[in-house]
Amino acid sequence: MNIITKVEKLVKLEMEKDTSGHDWYHVDRVRKMALLLSEKEGNGYSRSIELAALLHDISDEKLNNSKEEGQQKLANILACISIDNHEKEQIITIISSVGFKGGNGIFPESLDAKIVQDADRLDAIGALGIARTFAYGGSVGSPIYDPSLSIRQKMTEEEYRKNNSSSIHHFYEKLLKIKNLLHTDSARKIAEARHLFMESFLQEFYKEWNVQDEKYFN
Repeated sequence: MNIITKVEKLVKLEMEKDTSGHDWYHVDRVRKMALLLSEKEGNGYSRSIELAALLHDISDEKLNNSKEEGQQKLANILACISIDNHEKEQIITIISSVGFKGGNGIFPESLDAKIVQDADRLDAIGALGIARTFAYGGSVGSPIYDPSLSIRQKMTEEEYRKNNSSSIHHFYEKLLKIKNLLHTDSARKIAEARHLFMESFLQEFYKEWNVQDEKYFN
């Protein structure tokens, strides 16, 4: 069994029952997008990119009971595959810079890290981003929308993790910011249409929320 196939099996076992929008299908899309971006950016194939994309959510704090538990899970998987310590460190460095963390994430220094971060962020916007937002909101008990809540402009990582927002507020606190936070030209091109789709969705959402359907009776 080659290294990629082995990691795929291990990640599937870990993520296959997730219902928060961070399931195996999300991981696989991020992997495919990262490889596409790497090709379009003239970077070619990178095993470190593919492995980091496959493993990018394994240590995510919000998907584990603690930061330490997540780091141990990642370490256990990396210990199972035959790659040298330099490549392992590359993968860990890429993964550490993927998370948004309320806008407090680590800025990726290498092109490989920028590509994997862009790939993950593209999966957070557009039609899939909308679906994943409500799936995650439901999994942590956030309301669909609460007009009495304020949009949090600046947050610590701890505040970002606290459940004092709504799924609709999440668009303003993260998703609508993503287009301007991407690093590669290829990702920005993809983001344009996905961003517009989210804006159209929000316009329709507010219209229906406020029962503004008079046009059907004219």
